[in-house]
Amino acid sequence: MIEYRNLKIALLGAGNVGARVAQLLIEHSDELASRVGAGLELVGIAVRNVDAERSVDLPQELYTTDAESLILSADIVIELMGGIEPARSYILQALHSGADVVTGNKALLALHGNELFEAAEQVGAQLYYEAAAGGAIPIIRPLRDSLAGDRVKRILGIVNGTTNYILDRMDVDGDTMEAALAAATELGYAEADPTADIEGYDAAQKAAILARLAFHTAVPVDAVYREGITGVTSTMVDQARRSGYVVKLLAICERVVDPETGAEGVSARVHPALVSRLHPLAAVHGAKNAVFVEAEAAGDLMFYGAGAGGLETASAVLGDLVSAARRHVAGGPGVGEVFTSFLPILPIGTVLTRYQITLEVVDEPGVLARIASIFSEHSVSVEAVQQSVGSRSESERSTATLVIVTHQSTDAALSATVDAVARHEAVTCVKSVLRVEGA
Repeated sequence: MIEYRNLKIALLGAGNVGARVAQLLIEHSDELASRVGAGLELVGIAVRNVDAERSVDLPQELYTTDAESLILSADIVIELMGGIEPARSYILQALHSGADVVTGNKALLALHGNELFEAAEQVGAQLYYEAAAGGAIPIIRPLRDSLAGDRVKRILGIVNGTTNYILDRMDVDGDTMEAALAAATELGYAEADPTADIEGYDAAQKAAILARLAFHTAVPVDAVYREGITGVTSTMVDQARRSGYVVKLLAICERVVDPETGAEGVSARVHPALVSRLHPLAAVHGAKNAVFVEAEAAGDLMFYGAGAGGLETASAVLGDLVSAARRHVAGGPGVGEVFTSFLPILPIGTVLTRYQITLEVVDEPGVLARIASIFSEHSVSVEAVQQSVGSRSESERSTATLVIVTHQSTDAALSATVDAVARHEAVTCVKSVLRVEGA
């Protein structure tokens, strides 16, 4: 028999995820109560317009436009409004009132996470955010709790379902970028304005959150190097397939060593990359997400599942809600998000990586040797070269295509090499440059 009083739950936002959370909270109230040891009472849902049409049928009396009063009545506040304001102000109000907060707001956490975590720690409240990076994939708790005694070395993640769907369509079905984006929009994977997805902003926010957890260091979102997928062409995807790779938009967070000082730091970046078809991330298809973690003691771990979707993300939110409710029943202050490392955030130039460089060159004797000498001058070693006959240009000069894969070097050295190669008289154009990761 449940003896603890009912816990009052306030929900901010009734969009796709919020409505599903409310529906599941009402439908499974008895089961959730048995897991928590207390009833979970949804006391209200704060919205902009109480009369708006909604996809999920919920009791009308739950809706209110008075978010501040609703927050003050709650033990636990679930924020699913999105955006920066008023979500930030509402979360701070909830924490200062002593309520625990559950949020899936990746943009807010990436930009104001430090402020929110400090506010929670000051009053002994807890901020939960499993849904903020990876949707239904349980990655926050493993990094924060399960691997807390280990040393995470690297994270490679496919953390944006929209871009993974687009690149997968280009690889599997031979779609152009435009056709794949249109299909993603029709299916609801891409918004009417897909900029946040295809330009890598969404993935960069998640990378900042994951890096913060993995390395116990504050990582500002503006310190995350970012490239989107708009420059990826069908030709690049075809070339990757022929070379045994697949193109993925990766969020990569890793410990790196500053080549100048020898000091350890952190790198966080988002960009398209070639992934070997033998790597587990190559098998992540459609709009799925996956996060591959390399830890010193635990070894290689992979977390896979739905990265978006109302019902799927609601699962992660409810998991956090149950954790928050159990903490209330057990008593005691929340566990603060403690920084212990304070590692410097190093630029992408310090990262060790490999490049695949596709060049169009004049088809004449000695060109390959001249190109190779440029790589040698920059202390970049070539792993493999593929050459194919190109076409005859307007000036009647025959051209050939060179696909060069390098050995590992710093990104700065590789980038400087590409710049030097592009200026060589025998190179008519640099067709593409992609990093090779996960090898």
